[in-house]
Amino acid sequence: MLGDLIGEEQGETTGLRVLSTDGGHPVMEASFQATGTLLGVGVKDMGTYESVVRADGSLFGEGQGVLMTQDGETITWHGSGVGTFDETGAVEWRGALFFETVAAKFTRLTAVAGLFEFRVEESGKATAKIYEWK
Repeated sequence: MLGDLIGEEQGETTGLRVLSTDGGHPVMEASFQATGTLLGVGVKDMGTYESVVRADGSLFGEGQGVLMTQDGETITWHGSGVGTFDETGAVEWRGALFFETVAAKFTRLTAVAGLFEFRVEESGKATAKIYEWK
């Protein structure tokens, strides 16, 4: 069941790379930076994910990143999800994140699956919401 909102952020794509075009299914790499909150604490998020265009035009992606607080605490994440293009050229992603940290404020996240909604506009602007899966 979708639980409480545990994080929100806004940011932008900082880099794109084509990793492969073999087999007619392009594999892309995207990096981003964002700022927002996680469990009510201000964070900066930096991540990179790879996505492949599937035969039906949808995307499958996997990524990893690090969230940092102003106090220097870090939370790493790994995730995967599926994406679809909308009529404006934006990509709507849905998936799951898994966290790792030793920071006391965030240790409960190591036992949480975070469900995310991530939207990347054609311009590269991005927004995300993360919910606790209960």
